[in-house]
Amino acid sequence: MPTVSAVNLTAQLLLLLLWTTHPTMATNWLSLARMPRSRPVSGAAPCGRLRGLSVGQVGVCRARGEVMESVRKAAEMVIEECQHQFRNRRWNCSTTPRGVNVFGRVMSQGTREAAFVHALSSAAVAVAVTRGCSRGELERCGCDRKVRGVSPEGFQWSGCSDNLSYGVAFSQTFVDETERAKGMSAGRPLMNVHNNEAGRKAILHNMQVECKCHGVSGSCELRTCWKVMPPFRRVGAVLKERFDGATEVRLSRIGSRTALLPRDPQVKPPAARDLVYLAVSPDFCRLDPDNGIPGTAGRRCNGTSRLAPDGCELVCCGPGYRAGRAEVVQRCSCKFSWCCSVRCQQCKNTVMIHTCRE
Repeated sequence: MPTVSAVNLTAQLLLLLLWTTHPTMATNWLSLARMPRSRPVSGAAPCGRLRGLSVGQVGVCRARGEVMESVRKAAEMVIEECQHQFRNRRWNCSTTPRGVNVFGRVMSQGTREAAFVHALSSAAVAVAVTRGCSRGELERCGCDRKVRGVSPEGFQWSGCSDNLSYGVAFSQTFVDETERAKGMSAGRPLMNVHNNEAGRKAILHNMQVECKCHGVSGSCELRTCWKVMPPFRRVGAVLKERFDGATEVRLSRIGSRTALLPRDPQVKPPAARDLVYLAVSPDFCRLDPDNGIPGTAGRRCNGTSRLAPDGCELVCCGPGYRAGRAEVVQRCSCKFSWCCSVRCQQCKNTVMIHTCRE
């Protein structure tokens, strides 16, 4: 008869087998956004119970638990920003009602939508962790005080610059872990890691400078400046532009290594900041619950535009839309007071709305 220790060992091996044989999607950690804020996301026991994390990500959680609350915030940022950027598109980042696959199986198909979510996700982790550093919420990092001296523009580098190097390093450790575990010779891991890095570069190449003036009576005889990250809305907009110009690639062998090259040989190879994808996207027109696609029936669209992405013909996949009138409440007759407040009235207006047919 097996001993208790043997039974426990067998159970652990079965759990490990389930982890390794079940197709873990690299974006499943976004399901942390569905957890209540009151539930802990760090510590040996909580880390092991977090759904959506790969074995390696559970190890990162246990080793660097203080950062996991920032990871949870990053997951929330991804869903909110994705839905903002694609609010007028056929695919509008709709989420599935339950489970760890937040955006549905379209994330497993190597599409440009998957490319965008990977880039946005890696950027969100870097931003959320860096914010935690700058705010003093994380013990292992703080401000970046290595930026010193006088700039070519003549101002003095000083203050508390965002410690983006720490946030980027953690993003590489946590977000890329699932791809490294699969091996970097297949198409999807190469695609995902490329897009992850493109997301982080969207922050690095859009860093901003904030300054404070010093001098008598508010003069700016001396300026001290520091570097800050761009607003995450700006990062999302940059990646949305990259999405529109993404390059379709295929897996190719160059000597002893594999690489992603444009499917069309006349297209120039993608730069490190570009997004790449392997598979053509579905049309997202019709309801497909198995793949997490809600279709466009009942969606609002722009009836005055034909060629814009939010135009009814594009959103509704053809001329199938209807017009109707609706009453909306809007702010009106706003007045600015002398001291920084605004007073507005509530007005009801009748507007024309357009929706896709069922």
